[in-house]
Amino acid sequence: MVCAIGIDIGGTRLRAARVKAGVIEARASAASARDPAEVLARVLDLVAQVRTAEVVALGIGVPGQVHAATRRVLSGGYVDLSGFDFAAEVEAATGLPVSLENDATMALLGEAAHGAAQGMANVVMLTIGTGIGGAVLEQGQVLRGRGAAGQLGHICVDPNGRSCVCGRIGCVETVSSGTAFGTHLAEAGLPPETRAEDLLARQDPPARAVIAAWAQPLRAAIDSLISICNPDCVVIGGGAGAAATAALAAFPARASWFAAPVLAAALGDDAGVIGAASAALKNRPRKRAVLVNGVPASGKSAVARALSDATGWPVLALDTIKNPFLSILPPGDRLFNRTLGRASYAAIFDLIADAPQGCTVIIDAWFGFQPLETLQDHIARAGITDLAEVWCFAPPETIGARYSARLHLRPAGHPGADYVPELIALAHRATPTGLAPRYEVDSTQDLNIAALTDWLQRL
Repeated sequence: MVCAIGIDIGGTRLRAARVKAGVIEARASAASARDPAEVLARVLDLVAQVRTAEVVALGIGVPGQVHAATRRVLSGGYVDLSGFDFAAEVEAATGLPVSLENDATMALLGEAAHGAAQGMANVVMLTIGTGIGGAVLEQGQVLRGRGAAGQLGHICVDPNGRSCVCGRIGCVETVSSGTAFGTHLAEAGLPPETRAEDLLARQDPPARAVIAAWAQPLRAAIDSLISICNPDCVVIGGGAGAAATAALAAFPARASWFAAPVLAAALGDDAGVIGAASAALKNRPRKRAVLVNGVPASGKSAVARALSDATGWPVLALDTIKNPFLSILPPGDRLFNRTLGRASYAAIFDLIADAPQGCTVIIDAWFGFQPLETLQDHIARAGITDLAEVWCFAPPETIGARYSARLHLRPAGHPGADYVPELIALAHRATPTGLAPRYEVDSTQDLNIAALTDWLQRL
């Protein structure tokens, strides 16, 4: 199974992780830097530390506004990559396709794919750290607006409040971020090392005042987001996310027309790298082929048709390409049939090579009639990035009987009844290609198409 590398660029640390199916397999980290060139050099070193042959894409979460479609960073904080084509530089250096998003968006994608919001299509996320980041998932898609929607830290909660770096007044980031918590401590005369967890355990007025000044505006922002977005849930993450979620418990939402649960992020600090890896796999140029494989009369054509009916994916079948030639050209011998089969085999992959990225094609063929190296060359030439195999089988004698029963339906040029003993012997020794994850179908049993499509979707 292929995997991806997720990168989280923070003001303090740069983190990389190799992620497969939402599970981190390897990690690396380094100190952050202000100079974009230095950040690039360190990120490339981290990629080299965790990269393996299975890595096919790379995702990067960066602070600030990002126009995802063009991968342009529009603004930044301590690490400001605006005016620097960071994604293109990483892509050129690694040879991997790169997805670049705002760091809060990457965290949301991680939580939606593998965390607290798994299975939910409408999600709002707030990340509480040095500032407050945010992102919105609407019907499973990131809300973009004109390109950089989702700057939820800049919801106004006090029109007479503090000045914000964005140029406005009273943004929730100015009062409910990790930085703002430090400001509340200083104004209350409390030590700067005081943690929110410490204050939550206390009942004295200074502690309660700091928690109220920090959490109440956040509750107001969340209430507004729920009424505007009507989400399945609101997820709170980031370095101070757990403390902020606990502080919110002291200020429950009022009864209203609008309601949604507020959940603590389940992936913690890993949400960003897991989400970045998930986005990288989803966005990379892809072309998938499902090899429906088996000897002649093994039931593969029926499986291919059922799979196509269930998914809408087109079927390219060896016989579909070959049979018109057998019907129009003068009857040939078995060598002619095999030669035409090899040409048809190549034609299938020529068609896939011309197909657009993002497509999935079902190939119905007996892949054992040509050397495995030929198949591998065709796959590479067609630009196929994702492969799955459905292995169709039945008792060899059943396969022989099926072939005999269908002889009258086959165009002249196909092997005749004398081929049946050879086919039965072939069915005894035939094996799958072994080039991809495999799903086995006993064609003497009813096909569970739901189980097959579910298996393909999980690859």
